Amino acid sequence: MNSALSLSKELNAETIVKVFNDLFLESYSTCLQGSAIEPLYEPETRGVPARISFRADYVSSALHEIAHWSIAGAARRARIDYGYWYDPDGRSEKAQANFMAAEAWPQALEWCFSQACGIPFRLSLDNLDAPPDPAVNQAFASAVFEEANRFALQGLPPRAMMMFQALGAASGTKLTVSALQFSLEDLL
Repeated sequence: MNSALSLSKELNAETIVKVFNDLFLESYSTCLQGSAIEPLYEPETRGVPARISFRADYVSSALHEIAHWSIAGAARRARIDYGYWYDPDGRSEKAQANFMAAEAWPQALEWCFSQACGIPFRLSLDNLDAPPDPAVNQAFASAVFEEANRFALQGLPPRAMMMFQALGAASGTKLTVSALQFSLEDLL
């Protein structure tokens, strides 16, 4: 485990909301809020800031939704849920493959945020009704691992970098992106 993580304080959802809103409410007219039944992004309308809602008070849900927002361009941020589709549990093999292709990047970014917060990251295939398939799990874990390492080598997108640094300051990890460490075994 990274020594910075052992010296950190674990952040709760309320603190993450404050960190996000302090950074982006005015500058991007976007707020983060918890207590949602399901995650949802709603774009700014008629002067009402855009809203990122995350599930209950789950830190991982907050970080995941922030990751989606951090990589969404202006056109995507103008659409409900960034214009993406969502298929519930029980997806077909093809639908699950599409999900995994779209989710590798945000889950890798969530992993970076998790390390900045000093908390463990858990990979999510988000298809609980499907029978377990070790080959699918391995392929998705490998894709997320590769993306996370790419972030560590090439850096984070600008809004993601701002959030990463603020989370590191709030938790005390004060990690740099180049200090991030990932292990494929942690995902399996």
